[in-house]
Amino acid sequence: MANLETSLKEAMTIEGAIGVALVDYGSGMALGSLGDGAELDLNVAAAGNTDMVRAKMRTMEMLNLHDNEIEDILVSLTNQYHLVRPLATKNGRGLFLYLALNRNRANLAMARHHLKRIEAGLEV
Repeated sequence: MANLETSLKEAMTIEGAIGVALVDYGSGMALGSLGDGAELDLNVAAAGNTDMVRAKMRTMEMLNLHDNEIEDILVSLTNQYHLVRPLATKNGRGLFLYLALNRNRANLAMARHHLKRIEAGLEV
């Protein structure tokens, strides 16, 4: 099991990573973040993506999709990918990993694979 700092550093080794954060979607606050603030304000991203996660969870509730969980949410921008991965572990409920990637340098499939592995090893 890896602690938060180690997990964030590992996420930043993903090809094309711009920034990463572990976010509490109850409050919208980043519990930890790492990345170059010049390209992306991770606190603003944490709060904004919280709204998206909450909206998707409400929609799933209205659709009675109780036997489904969000694996990840992908937002494709012209120059970036934004991956949001709600933690499925018992201690991780209410949290999500947010990863921003440079679209020209990232391999989306590999980034999703690495983020899933990081989530599995994250000790919260």
